[in-house]
Amino acid sequence: MAVKNKSNEIKLTRIYDAPVKAVWEAWTDPEQAAHWWGPRGFTITTHSKDLRAGGHWRYTMHGPDGIDYPNNAVYLEVEPQSKLVYDHGGNEERPPLFRVTVRFSELKGKTKMVIIMALATPEAAEETRKFIKKASGNSTWDRLAEYLEKETTGKEQFVINRTFDTPLEHMFQLWTNPEDVAQWTPPTGFTMQFIRADIRPGGSSFYSMSGNGFTMYGRVEYLTIEKPNLIIYKQQFCDEHEHVTRHPMSPTWPETMLTTVTFAEEEAGQTRVTVTWEPAAATGEEIDTFVKGRSGMTQGWTGSFDKLEDFLEEGGGEASQSKRVG
Repeated sequence: MAVKNKSNEIKLTRIYDAPVKAVWEAWTDPEQAAHWWGPRGFTITTHSKDLRAGGHWRYTMHGPDGIDYPNNAVYLEVEPQSKLVYDHGGNEERPPLFRVTVRFSELKGKTKMVIIMALATPEAAEETRKFIKKASGNSTWDRLAEYLEKETTGKEQFVINRTFDTPLEHMFQLWTNPEDVAQWTPPTGFTMQFIRADIRPGGSSFYSMSGNGFTMYGRVEYLTIEKPNLIIYKQQFCDEHEHVTRHPMSPTWPETMLTTVTFAEEEAGQTRVTVTWEPAAATGEEIDTFVKGRSGMTQGWTGSFDKLEDFLEEGGGEASQSKRVG
């Protein structure tokens, strides 16, 4: 059984489909960091960087609302392609806000990144968790995944992660049992109904979502389902007769989206869900629409994930465990 973190620590784990050298350089090269560092919608300007024990990184984050946020990191340990330890947020007038330890390790050709933020007290850690969630701070690490994919393969992707307080098997069920999926997937103000549901490799589903005075339809084709760790499917908008149509509010949105959902145990009783979206056989115009829509995708998936958390808190999925689709 995994050992629980100290309550004054915030731990985050990510797996990147890139070698350790590429992930390390994306972190430590200011020119590369400028492409992904910060929540969605933010940009950064590096003023100076001295990557060594006793060195620093001084930069300003520029918010989408025009507000600037000066930042200062002081490096305590630098082990190339292995470990970074730094104090974040301090300056001449105040102590650091927290200490960050980042470890990079090779995992079957990929990179495992583990970040631990240590704060002064459990109360400070809890307040920081709330702030990170409100500011969409963890989208920083999703943007890193997108940047690495673009640098490695040239493909544009959208990535989003969330860790839920439920075991791996239960979380997998909530994504593969139609009754459960319909409870948390639709946007706020909408309801979802499966007209047909055959959630298995080679199967397909046809559904409707209704709200705000209109109804939209979609179909899903399931390509891969590996219980309890992986689901891959294609998704399209349709009319009520299941004929493929365009996004009702964005005619240049890609006609077909490929979705990969991975599930991994974070700590005992916790599951990390990673959703990766990418256009399938899209035109240049469609890809451009996709790239520009990442903030909206973040908002949409965040709403669904929030509903999934609420569903779990209400005991969601427990009554349907006997009806699991594998």
